[in-house]
Amino acid sequence: MQKILVINGGKTFAHSGGRLNTTLTEWDGEFFTPENGFELKITQVGEENYDANEEVEKFVWADVVIYHFPIWWMYLPFSLKEYFDKVLTAGHRKGLYYSDGRKANNPERNYGTGGLMQGTRYLVTTTWNAPKTAFTLPEEFFQGRSVDDGVLFPFHRMNAFCGLEPLPSKHFHDVEKNGSPELTASFKVEYLEHLRGVFGK
Repeated sequence: MQKILVINGGKTFAHSGGRLNTTLTEWDGEFFTPENGFELKITQVGEENYDANEEVEKFVWADVVIYHFPIWWMYLPFSLKEYFDKVLTAGHRKGLYYSDGRKANNPERNYGTGGLMQGTRYLVTTTWNAPKTAFTLPEEFFQGRSVDDGVLFPFHRMNAFCGLEPLPSKHFHDVEKNGSPELTASFKVEYLEHLRGVFGK
């Protein structure tokens, strides 16, 4: 059985209901079943009732970590950032990372190589009000930078610090201004196809 940990970083706040990220998590429940060869654990970060040490144990347990979250003001929601601050700090020398990787005899080199999670992979999805063209057209807001090479660059480096290896990301656009049941239905088709491509089911 392949062990899957899903971190749902969606949160109800202001005009955001967090619904799409919860829906993505529900689709995970449909895909990552024992019949398909998976064991699934889910953390709902927005509920804020997690225990940091228990979350560390889940990361150590997992073969694959899947993150779902919206982008608020060009980065993670504050509740998810707090989750990472608490859980990754708790994971020091407990299976997530040993040190920052540098040695006293050469302190200028090898920063970020002290992770302990080599062999564990991660997949990230994000939800955006921004349309795809905001990333693909050089004259638009993100100047032609992709989600992964732009806004999510530090997120990917955070995972690399712990030794996790990336799987192909999936990003969902225009979910607020042009959101509709039809768009959500198309997202489900896209997401399950993405999972089948990644996991071969």
